[in-house]
Amino acid sequence: MTLRHYAALIVVAAVVTLLVTPLVRRISLKYGLVDRPGGRKVHSEPISRLGGVAIFAGVMFAVAFQVIGERYFGWGGGFAEASGGTDLRLVGVGLVLMFVVGFIDDLVNLKPGAKLLGQIVAASVVVAAGLRIEFVGDPFGGGLVLLGLLSVPVTILYLVGFANVINLIDGLDGLAAGVSAIAATSLLVLAAQGNRLDAAALAAAVIGACLGFLRYNFNPASIFMGDSGAMFLGFTLATISLLGVMKTTAAIALAVPLLIIGVPIFDTASAIVRRLRHKRPIQEADKGHIHHRLLGRGFDQRQTVLIIYFWSAALAAGGYAVRYAPGAVKLAALLALFAITAFMAYWLGLYEAAHHHDDASDEGE
Repeated sequence: MTLRHYAALIVVAAVVTLLVTPLVRRISLKYGLVDRPGGRKVHSEPISRLGGVAIFAGVMFAVAFQVIGERYFGWGGGFAEASGGTDLRLVGVGLVLMFVVGFIDDLVNLKPGAKLLGQIVAASVVVAAGLRIEFVGDPFGGGLVLLGLLSVPVTILYLVGFANVINLIDGLDGLAAGVSAIAATSLLVLAAQGNRLDAAALAAAVIGACLGFLRYNFNPASIFMGDSGAMFLGFTLATISLLGVMKTTAAIALAVPLLIIGVPIFDTASAIVRRLRHKRPIQEADKGHIHHRLLGRGFDQRQTVLIIYFWSAALAAGGYAVRYAPGAVKLAALLALFAITAFMAYWLGLYEAAHHHDDASDEGE
């Protein structure tokens, strides 16, 4: 595939998302499927929470466009010609299932246990399709450590974790969509260079859908992506990383996607540490997330989101450096990223006590 083909996929996903989003917004407002103000939320009026439907539509139309291009216009690689023992049709079923779980949660507010079960089922389908983390780098002796039977639970944990970290960072207008687009861009470059064209095509679809959705979701947002959008994006990014970056024998492979999506992972990890440190339940919502801290520093919503975009882009560039740069550059990049992250953690006081609320919804705070 050429750059022109990836650009076409981005445009298709963006256009479909642009067209579907207003329709979804009108329907959800008509039937009261909205996110209401209150608790930790910063918006002051009811806003549609079903934007994930438009994101899903954009990605799926772009995937269909890719398949048609392969079958009828001679596009090389990708879905119709994927190899390596992965059933991409079954992967697609897993992606659809994750979207459905999020969509149902947006409609009826699933109990945490039921939602987690649905996420595990979706992840299990992707594992059954042949995508697994089969080895990790040995931090002591070098080389690789084969996981064997542990590859199944480790991969499920990885997929479910990605779905949830994007959901947890979805707290300000345009935040989750922008961070996902940045991560997908980095994964696209890495997958294309590694000749994993199926992963690259899916990454292009995600980029386009996120960009199209940002037209309506960037501050001031007129629609939120909801759990259907955030969980679907996180799960899809994890799948792309398994299809692309992880399909390598490099010992550093697992670290690359974790760096690329580093901000929401760091935000989630710091929240867990903070709550344990102050003897609060891990699942209890608070106002100590990165975006809350930046708002508390006096930045407005747009400034806060742009700061996190920049941070995410730096980590994504670091993920690329870790994968391909020479040893000295790789070490320098890691040290720089560690310094930036440590400074942000100290400056924002991420491990200090935060206000707590019963309302566990982050979106549009």
